[in-house]
Amino acid sequence: MATMNMIQALNSAMDVMLGRDDDVVIFGEDVGYFGGVFRCTDGLQKKYGRQRVFDTPIAEGGIAGVAVGMGTYGLRPVMEIQFADYIYPAIDQLISEAARIRYRTGGEWWVPMTLRSPYGGGIYGGQTHSQSPEGIFTHVAGLKTVIPSNPYDAKGLLISAIEDDDPVVFFEPKRLYNGPFEGYHDKPVRPWSKDPSSDVPEGYYKVPLGKAAVVRQGEAVTVLAYGTMVHVALAAAADSGVDAEVIDLRTLLPLDIETVVQSVEKTGRCVIVHEATRTGGYGAELSALVQEHCFFHLEAPILRVTGWDTPYPHVFEWEYFPGPRRVAEALRHVMEA
Repeated sequence: MATMNMIQALNSAMDVMLGRDDDVVIFGEDVGYFGGVFRCTDGLQKKYGRQRVFDTPIAEGGIAGVAVGMGTYGLRPVMEIQFADYIYPAIDQLISEAARIRYRTGGEWWVPMTLRSPYGGGIYGGQTHSQSPEGIFTHVAGLKTVIPSNPYDAKGLLISAIEDDDPVVFFEPKRLYNGPFEGYHDKPVRPWSKDPSSDVPEGYYKVPLGKAAVVRQGEAVTVLAYGTMVHVALAAAADSGVDAEVIDLRTLLPLDIETVVQSVEKTGRCVIVHEATRTGGYGAELSALVQEHCFFHLEAPILRVTGWDTPYPHVFEWEYFPGPRRVAEALRHVMEA
């Protein structure tokens, strides 16, 4: 075991897979010589060479198109979009090509590609470096969408994604890259939650896609969260005094609906938390699923705590970001219903 932050865990996952499988290649904007803007690929080009780890132009559509071509011809490409905010030029390749090839060819062709991208807020990135576009990809049949919340899961999930024979969109919460802390460098900080998952095996292991984790047992209300919001939910549960059960979804698509239903049937209440804008966000899908599967067990309306329906702000980031205070208020409110 080694103590790793999420950056180191992701780097370790790619290192392991480059060493295990000659078909794995890593490429994207600044991922080679520079080691990535967040240093997730630091040292990999030096170790494996420029043919296995290489830089690309700032052309997201081209990066995704190259990955589709590589995947259909037998490689396992791992592409990086430097920020999720700039993923939109790649969407046509991801949706129209990568997600459709297995269906279009009757299973004769497939695309074992992984798209990595930092996403979400909490770093004063403003409207062009803080977006959470996961809802776009959970709407697309043929894509898998994964968001880890801790170093152990990040490594195991990324290895599973790289080995998966279908295209996987792998969003990395940049707020958690160096640990789940509230505040900034120029302000006092405290952990949102204790993160016991920084003990990470140095070798190969997998965390299965499509399986959620119950990270806090509780009897009063179920909280559904992923990424940074898992730590926010844990802090809110502690601050509110509500006996909340917190579920880390880990994989948004395919969703582990069995774990969700089992928890909500036990608690009778549900709060859903995500950073993305409220309208059309993934929380709306979760709310519909809980309503469909757990209607006769619900004792209160399902609540969502989300980002606002505005561009992500810079100066007023903490008014937008769903922090522990907002989530704690929702927990207390749902208990009063």
